[in-house]
Amino acid sequence: MSNYRICIVDNANKSNEAQYWKDVFLQLKPIKNDFHQTNQFLGITKQFVTKQLSEDFEVSKADKIDFLNRSVDYFKKHESFDKKEFENEVFHDAGMIKSFRNFDSNYREEKEIKLLDNFDISPQAVKKQARVFKSVLKLDKNFHIYIHGKRELIEQGVEKDGRKFYKIYFNEEH
Repeated sequence: MSNYRICIVDNANKSNEAQYWKDVFLQLKPIKNDFHQTNQFLGITKQFVTKQLSEDFEVSKADKIDFLNRSVDYFKKHESFDKKEFENEVFHDAGMIKSFRNFDSNYREEKEIKLLDNFDISPQAVKKQARVFKSVLKLDKNFHIYIHGKRELIEQGVEKDGRKFYKIYFNEEH
């Protein structure tokens, strides 16, 4: 089959039928460019933090939000991606890095995704993915706390009567 570029737009229909036409009938595959690489890697990171991390480690929702914020910050601050550098800057802990590598490897194999460990970062993909990275900590039905960085300014604890709390430090009220 020849290589053609096709632009598809289907914002309203993400059903199985729409996926059939795209994946099976037309057999469309994304272009393996910087946008695709950046988009896919941020997606893998989000899946790891939201689905796998708490199974392997004891992490709070605030910690998860911090990992998501750090991953997006890495992509915003760098022009090129280096997987080892990313892992060290975002996860720090050797155990978490190992867990992430296992998840990444399994995810790529399962979804048949081929990604490079080094590539130029696409600012458009970062902007697109950053919108879906949740930075909201929802507490009961009473409070939503938006966290955009500096995890060290949030303290979590439990009162003697069993009620949980977050203590938030700040310099200025806007």
